[in-house]
Amino acid sequence: MTIKGSCHCKATTFEVSEAPQTVTQCTCSFCSKRGALWAYYVPSQFKLTSPPENVSFYRWGSKTIKHGFCATCGCGTFTETPDWSTGQPDFDNPKISVNSRLFDDFDLDKVEVVVIDGKNLW
Repeated sequence: MTIKGSCHCKATTFEVSEAPQTVTQCTCSFCSKRGALWAYYVPSQFKLTSPPENVSFYRWGSKTIKHGFCATCGCGTFTETPDWSTGQPDFDNPKISVNSRLFDDFDLDKVEVVVIDGKNLW
């Protein structure tokens, strides 16, 4: 089941290959200000369907994660990140974190929200 998503102005569009089972609310300084609920995918499950130049990236701290946002309206769209499931960055297993609040025609209220304490973890 392909799910499509877009930023506010529709200049940045994307799709994922399946609905998330859970979404993550991170309490770190960046994510809490951004307000995203992250759905995680492997790169082959994500497709940017708008021109790549419509996306800008922000890197902070260790500069390990590329936080994508629409270059026109500023909505936080997706991130490119290593797998952090072991607590260390696994660059051999990249992930795409998608801001699930941007999914079109999707009932996000039916998906479990998992909170991670990013404020105190890093």
